[in-house]
Amino acid sequence: MSQSLISMKSKRLFPIKKNFIYLNHCGISPLYSGAVKAAISFIKCHNRYGMNVAEVYNDLLVRFHQAAGKLLQTQEENISFMKNTAEAMSMISQSFPFQEGDEIISFCHEYPSNHYPWILTASRKVKLILLGNVQPKHFPKESNVCGWSMEELEEKITPRTRMISLSHVQFTSGFTADLKRLSHLCKSYKNQRIFLIIDAAQSLGSLPLFPEAMGIDAIAASGWKWLMGPIGSGILYTSPSLRSHLGFFMAGPELMKQGDDYLNLKWLPHQDGRRFEYSTSSYELVAQLLSCIEEIFLPIGIENIYREIQSLQEVFLEHIDLKRYRHLNFSEENSSGIMSFVVDSDPTEIVQQAKKQGVFLSSRAGYLRVAPHFYNTQEEIIQSSKILNSLQI
Repeated sequence: MSQSLISMKSKRLFPIKKNFIYLNHCGISPLYSGAVKAAISFIKCHNRYGMNVAEVYNDLLVRFHQAAGKLLQTQEENISFMKNTAEAMSMISQSFPFQEGDEIISFCHEYPSNHYPWILTASRKVKLILLGNVQPKHFPKESNVCGWSMEELEEKITPRTRMISLSHVQFTSGFTADLKRLSHLCKSYKNQRIFLIIDAAQSLGSLPLFPEAMGIDAIAASGWKWLMGPIGSGILYTSPSLRSHLGFFMAGPELMKQGDDYLNLKWLPHQDGRRFEYSTSSYELVAQLLSCIEEIFLPIGIENIYREIQSLQEVFLEHIDLKRYRHLNFSEENSSGIMSFVVDSDPTEIVQQAKKQGVFLSSRAGYLRVAPHFYNTQEEIIQSSKILNSLQI
């Protein structure tokens, strides 16, 4: 374990550790202390200097584009600051030039942010084709929502398929898509161009995710889960190829190249990622999410964070009672930062009882979800498993 990773496990940076063992990073993560400082600095500047805050923070979005670009190993012009995943998906779904009869393929149990935006395309008579749920044979018989199969996906593709939109990690089970295989399918299917759109809310910050190397056309992610940033912040990556097909869904002054020359009303929109930042981004939220990226994820490295999460998961599985907590044990290429378990009792009751003893977990679709992050320690993981083993439920 690197020295920088060890130093980032301190209670000073994550004061929630003083009272709780937090294992719900697939829900809402505790806000990183550096982000709190960034927010306070911005608010004080706004309070004391009024309009001059715009001058002091003039390069904030530029810095955000650069840092997020480094995180995703892409150019800054491919990055946009978003409020959330749904906003990003909606912009893509509404600005793409679908024709009547075109098709989008997704999964029947996607998170709503990656479902409802595509439902809106029905007004243009676009078809949303949903993959069915597939349960591996070795899973506990009580498991339900799991994942989808590549074989069915290939069967569902037709000459009218324009997009495939799937989560990198399914929020209920933790099933992880093989992005390189998906990309290869999209780019090689009978000389047909299919755009690959990825909801990375449950992976960005916990798994390596490099859109250009992996052949992804768009990535949308919220900032308050694995990135440990503020609620109401997010990231959108779009490839130049995808943007060349998109129209404009929202418009405002920040969309235009003429900047604050507000009497110049010529239509001169940005063509890079700034096209989605159409008007007045929340600088306070940008500053907070930027601090998370610059102070945590870039210095430590996402590959190191991923390995640490894997190590913590192994410790948990060594100490938890696997007869009471039956693990959805995906293969290595389909595993993620989320460990989901089938239990005999109501998982929401387990969440409440564990919380009373200082352990934060979550429940979705009848599963108990355990999601440690890099700053948790092995001692915390062992202690949490002991607490769960001792629950009389």
